Amino acid sequence: MIFNFECTEHGCPKNDILSGLTVALALVPEAVAFAFVAGVEPLVGLYAAFMVGLITAIIGGRPGMISGATGALAVVMVALVAQHGVEYLFAAVVLMGLIQIGVGILRLGKFIRIVPHPVMLGFVNGLAIVIFLAQLESFQVKDAAGVSSWLEGEMLWLMLGLVALTMAIIQYLPKLTKAVPSSLAAIIVVSLIVIGFGLESRTVGDMASIAGGLPEFHIPMVPFTLETLWIILPYSVIFAAIGLIESLLTLTLIDELTETRGRGNKECVGQGAANLATGFFGGMGGCAMIGQSMININSGGRGRLSGITAAISLLIFILFASGLIEMIPLAALVGVMFMVVIGTFEWSSFRIMGKIPRADAFIIILVSGVTVATDLAIAVVVGVIVSALVFAWEHAKHIRAEITEGAMGSKIYDLHGPLFFASVKNFQDLFDPKNDPDDVVVEFKNSKVMDHSAIEAIDTLAERYMNAEKRLHLRHLSAECQMLLSKAGDLVEVNVIEDPKYHVADDRLA
Repeated sequence: MIFNFECTEHGCPKNDILSGLTVALALVPEAVAFAFVAGVEPLVGLYAAFMVGLITAIIGGRPGMISGATGALAVVMVALVAQHGVEYLFAAVVLMGLIQIGVGILRLGKFIRIVPHPVMLGFVNGLAIVIFLAQLESFQVKDAAGVSSWLEGEMLWLMLGLVALTMAIIQYLPKLTKAVPSSLAAIIVVSLIVIGFGLESRTVGDMASIAGGLPEFHIPMVPFTLETLWIILPYSVIFAAIGLIESLLTLTLIDELTETRGRGNKECVGQGAANLATGFFGGMGGCAMIGQSMININSGGRGRLSGITAAISLLIFILFASGLIEMIPLAALVGVMFMVVIGTFEWSSFRIMGKIPRADAFIIILVSGVTVATDLAIAVVVGVIVSALVFAWEHAKHIRAEITEGAMGSKIYDLHGPLFFASVKNFQDLFDPKNDPDDVVVEFKNSKVMDHSAIEAIDTLAERYMNAEKRLHLRHLSAECQMLLSKAGDLVEVNVIEDPKYHVADDRLA
């Protein structure tokens, strides 16, 4: 791959490199923390952050997006590791990668477009809350028995002061100069203050040592049997779904922020290739990281070089600079992440709550709450389902009929609106077979038959008129609907002149 080292609309090398270095510093404690959550060694998380970040930066579909080990995946991994061990996790990550590559090849990434805007708002707000809550662990200490308690006294005030200083530098430095990313400057300044004055502040090294060697090729040590496949398959499917949903939603968010467009299917393949490789090199797998991606975008990182720099810098930290990185105060990194929370949360959602439909406001709150309580994938699925049900309920009210009198005393029902599963009850209530004349016409020119439930409703209506010994004419009904009318027989006349060009969703036509 050839990189253009001149500033273009797709990125500036200087900004990408400095931004990537900032991201790498923020990746270290996150990767270590997520490794602990998953129940694996810190290096398993760090290797995942390096390999997933590097491969997706090179071949992924969204330049500027940062990928690595994430909490959304870690909370699901813990059960597999606890029951079967870390080798089964590596095997599950390999299978996860294959599934994601398949999704990309089949071009299924486009389905992220069906996520409604209220669900996107809820996703962003919920994820901002999750990032905020994750930082609160840095305000706790564990005693010899492993029991956590909140910081108190001077330690608490020192932590709060350093966090506030970090946030202040990030907020106000860009008003003076943009030569250096404000997040990187804040980390360096706060670190120098803590080291120079000998302040007793917790550091990255207090979490775990990050020193290690190069990741080595390693085939997962599991039996290659069907039994193993059935153990890892459910986890791999869940990993793949969570990873792709989080990655594609993050991609959409960055598209909006940068006013550019990523390639969803290419990102699916990139994420899959990254996880496939990571599973063979002792990593826990990963996906896009919205927090680090926001740090990168806000620091000026736009091109692939920013993600590559972050990944390579992380490897350099592991190999050569672990001692220096372990001296960085956690307060500086917490301050950076707090600014990410402030920048990520859609504060405008409070302002628009009273101006949007109540159902949309409810969906925003619901998705935010489910994201915090469970995980991102479940929250998005719940949000899409509720949005679809609300849409169906609202459109069920739109079907109506204009009734006129035709030739020879016939009665004409001119339908308007979609006929589908949610509107069939209202559709049936429009007709009165008992009191209608002997000749009835139902005009479908201004209506659209959407699904099999609609076909069944038409069939039932035809049967009602047949039982009343009355003649029913169905005009401008599609040929598919004509094929599926099974109960009415010859007593119903189906006129398909000017046949509408739509297809009915019905598996009996397959």
